[in-house]
Amino acid sequence: MPFEPMYRLTAEANPDESADSWGNFTQSFRNPAQALPAPWAELFEPLRTGTVDSLVVIAQIGQSLDGRIATESGHSKYINGPSGLAHLHRLRALVDAVVIGVGTALADDPLLTVRRVAGPHPARVVLDPNGRLPASAKVFANDGVRRLLITAQGTTCALSPDVEVVTLPAAGGRINPPAVLAALAERGLRRILVEGGADTMSRFLAAGYLDRLHVIVAPIILGSGRPGFVLPPVERADQSLRAPMRTYRLGDEVLFDCDLSAQRLPVGRAKRST
Repeated sequence: MPFEPMYRLTAEANPDESADSWGNFTQSFRNPAQALPAPWAELFEPLRTGTVDSLVVIAQIGQSLDGRIATESGHSKYINGPSGLAHLHRLRALVDAVVIGVGTALADDPLLTVRRVAGPHPARVVLDPNGRLPASAKVFANDGVRRLLITAQGTTCALSPDVEVVTLPAAGGRINPPAVLAALAERGLRRILVEGGADTMSRFLAAGYLDRLHVIVAPIILGSGRPGFVLPPVERADQSLRAPMRTYRLGDEVLFDCDLSAQRLPVGRAKRST
């Protein structure tokens, strides 16, 4: 019987064992004429070129076996181990920009740099409709990497002039995912990683603007805490989202590589502020 990728998990492998090949991989990834070397080709080939439009949009989330990204108090360190964190940094090294919401920026004050593997730092983008993030946030550190704040029209932001401020229409205190992606594309950022938090990632997923979703599941059970996905409810299980996916071993964790390209909507041009 022919294989039906829509309903099965496949291709269990351990690319993490071949970390020495990563330096060569990053050099060939952005050259479309060059074939990607093993063992990374299968996992990262879909991130090279957009199939719906000129963008490639991927989201990544790390969670426990019971689907939690943090405890009830918000503590999230050490859910994912070194192998899972290295995968996140590999994604950062391959994209043009990494996007987080202001809630994640305030709670974690992340660097969003590439440190655990070789590769270039992506542009850092924060979605902050109400201008809540202070200029002292680490994502705004002047380290030679592009930094962008996407905020709502009419919001006043006291940031360094070398931080690019993009104003877009907002509804209900939120900026729609396609407007964010269109604005980034207009600025030459076409390979996008939506890294956090759960609310931001879930809004891109629910709206149909992800090509790929990487879920790294750690072998722990929190029992309660903050869920990894916050999506509109469905009445029956057969109405849930099903997508082709492959699984990969990352040390003692498992990566689910979900192909969402069939539901991905095209991105138009952003409406500019006046």
